[in-house]
Amino acid sequence: MREHFFWGGFMKKTQIFISLFAFVTFILLSTNLYADSAESVVTEGHSHEDVKRGERFFKGLLPFDREYSSCVSCHNLNRVDTLNWNPSAMDIAIKYADKDFESFQSSVMNPVGIKMEASHVNFDISEEDLKTVKVYLDNLAHTGVPPAKPTHYNLILFLFLGLLITWAVVELIFIRKIKLKFIPLIILLGAFGWQVKMIVTDAIKLGRQENYAPDQPIKFSHKVHAGENGIDCMYCHTTAEQSKSAGIPATDLCMNCHILIREGTNSGKFEIAKVVDAAENGHSIEWKRIHNLPDHVYFSHAVHVGSGKLDCMQCHGPVEEMDIMQQHSDLSMGWCVNCHRDTEVDFGNNGYYEHYVKLHEEMKSGAIDSVKAVDIGANDCMRCHY
Repeated sequence: MREHFFWGGFMKKTQIFISLFAFVTFILLSTNLYADSAESVVTEGHSHEDVKRGERFFKGLLPFDREYSSCVSCHNLNRVDTLNWNPSAMDIAIKYADKDFESFQSSVMNPVGIKMEASHVNFDISEEDLKTVKVYLDNLAHTGVPPAKPTHYNLILFLFLGLLITWAVVELIFIRKIKLKFIPLIILLGAFGWQVKMIVTDAIKLGRQENYAPDQPIKFSHKVHAGENGIDCMYCHTTAEQSKSAGIPATDLCMNCHILIREGTNSGKFEIAKVVDAAENGHSIEWKRIHNLPDHVYFSHAVHVGSGKLDCMQCHGPVEEMDIMQQHSDLSMGWCVNCHRDTEVDFGNNGYYEHYVKLHEEMKSGAIDSVKAVDIGANDCMRCHY
C-alpha cells in the first residue's frame, strides 16, 4: 500500500513537472508571436487594406499575370548575409516618406542612372497600384521592419536535458524499475555532460564577437575600395600609425573621390548620394563599430602598426575581399598571447627598439637570429591590463 501511494504521488508530481515544462516551452516559442497582429499606424486617409494591398504588390503577390520582377526581389525587407547592392525597402521608405507621390512615381517609372535604368527595364505597374505601394512604404517608414524573432532552441534543449537528469536520478535512487542500471546511468552522464559542454561553450563566447558584421548606414565595400581600386588602408584610416585608434575617415575625405564619382558600378547612385548629402549638409555618418574589446583591455594601433610594423590583415583578415566588413579574429586573450609568441619583431632597423641594447648585441653576435614580441615583454600582464 505504501509503495502504491508513493508511486501514485510520484507520477502525479511528474505529470505536473512535465506540464509545467511544456507550458514554459510554449511560452518561449510563442514569444513575439502576436507582435505583428497589432494594427499599425497607417498613412492618414488610407486604410489598413490599402497597406496590405501595397505590400502584396511590393512582394510580387499581385498582379498574378505580371511579367516583371517584384520589388522585393531587389529591395530586401530582411537582412541578408551577402551584400545586396540595391537599397533596402526601409531605405526607400525613409527617403520618400516626406515626399509626394509624383516624386516617388517619377523615380520608379523614369529612373535616372545606368544601374537603376537597367533594373527597372520593362517594369510596368498602374498608377493606382503604385499608389498603394507608396502607402505601404510610408507605413513601413513609420513602423519599421518587424524585428527578427529570437530562437530558444538551446534553452529548450538545456531544460530537456535537465528533465532527463531528473528522471535518471529518481530512477536510480527511488523507483528502481529498470533492471539494467547502466541505462539510466548512461542517460544521466550523457545529459549532464552535454549540459556542461553547453555552459562552457557559451561561457567562452562571452564578450567575443567573431564574424560580427552589423548593418552599416551606407553599403561600403572594402572589396571595391581596397581590393579592386587598390586604396591603401592608411589613406582612410589616417591615425592607425600614431594613435590608439585607427580612426574612421571623415566625410570630406570620401568626397576627395566622390566629388566626381556619383554613381557606383554595383550600387548605382543611391548609396553614394548618402555620402554627398552628409557632406553638403554637415551631417555625421554614424558608422557602427565592429571590433570591440572589453573595457579592461588596452590596445594601441600605434604600437602594433606604427612601431611593430604589422600589416592590417594580420588582425583584420583579408579585408580587400570583404564586401561586408566583419570581425575576422575572435580577439580573445589567448589569440593575442599566441600572436605575441609567434610574431617576429622588425627589430634590426627599427628605431623604436634601440634601447634593447642586450638583444641587439645578441643578434649581432649570432646568439639569436630573431626577436619575438614575447621577448620584449608583450605578454606582461600590465601591458594590456593596468
